[in-house]
Amino acid sequence: MRRLITKRVIQTIPMLIVVSIVSFLLIKLAPGDPVQAYITPEMGPADVERIRENMGLNAPIHIQYIRWLKNVLKKDLGYSLVNHRPVALQIAERLPATIGLMLTSLILSMILGIVIGILSAANNNKLFDKIVTVISYLGISIPSFWFAMMLIYFLSLKLKLLPSIGMRTIGVYNTWDLIKHGIMPTLVLSIQNIAVVVRYIRSSTISQLKEDYVTVELASGASRKEVLYKYVLKNAILPVITILGMSLPGLVSGAFITESIFGWPGMGQLGMNAIFSYDYPLIMAITMFSSLILILGNLLSDILYGIVDPRIKELN
Repeated sequence: MRRLITKRVIQTIPMLIVVSIVSFLLIKLAPGDPVQAYITPEMGPADVERIRENMGLNAPIHIQYIRWLKNVLKKDLGYSLVNHRPVALQIAERLPATIGLMLTSLILSMILGIVIGILSAANNNKLFDKIVTVISYLGISIPSFWFAMMLIYFLSLKLKLLPSIGMRTIGVYNTWDLIKHGIMPTLVLSIQNIAVVVRYIRSSTISQLKEDYVTVELASGASRKEVLYKYVLKNAILPVITILGMSLPGLVSGAFITESIFGWPGMGQLGMNAIFSYDYPLIMAITMFSSLILILGNLLSDILYGIVDPRIKELN
């Protein structure tokens, strides 16, 4: 296991370098110019060029990248081109809100997905199983932005049960208020993962129920419920560990849409604002940080798989 972790950590370095190069090129080649936000009708070409030089945008792309990389290696992510605040400070301010939302969504997805998937498999081809199957397919297919709009329309505008925007009510700092604001964003981030986990667990459980060891346990007097939760669940849950790593890209990308729609003050909203304002240092920092989260998530998935399945330990 230690060799596996070391190997993955070493592989992380070239992966991050490739991601940084591709991201830097895409950002620089994209249409738009942050200098435009500072230009006034009274300015001449010399003034515009001076602004561009002060922002470090007049050098060739490869020189700009080398400068950026040197600063990153010195633990300096630079300053925002828009508000002139340190990029690292802005990310640190927004990170807890995003991490909290993603972790809550991930935990909710795993718990509901496993429970519903097991119950669906235990009632295979019955009414409950058919209803769960239909809802699962809908959950996988529904666009997150549309689902978010529907939740806001019904739960906030029509029924007035939940607040539609923000993380807290102004002047209110209790836990219940935070929970109410987080319910809809969490549901939007969770719905697709719940559906995927349900399908995986259902399929895996049905497959495990056909194995010989289930027949032996039932023949020796164990109840179906005991066999299901004591033996089958442990084997059926293995695919969920893989899904855990696979779901992180969706959570990271979904956070951009979800946080923007609900006004959740996290990294996703910060990233969208940075994109629309051509804030290159902030875009690069958020891109690299998101990539690092995905890599670490996949590493965590590998470690958990090795813990649950001893055969992985032997291979590594």
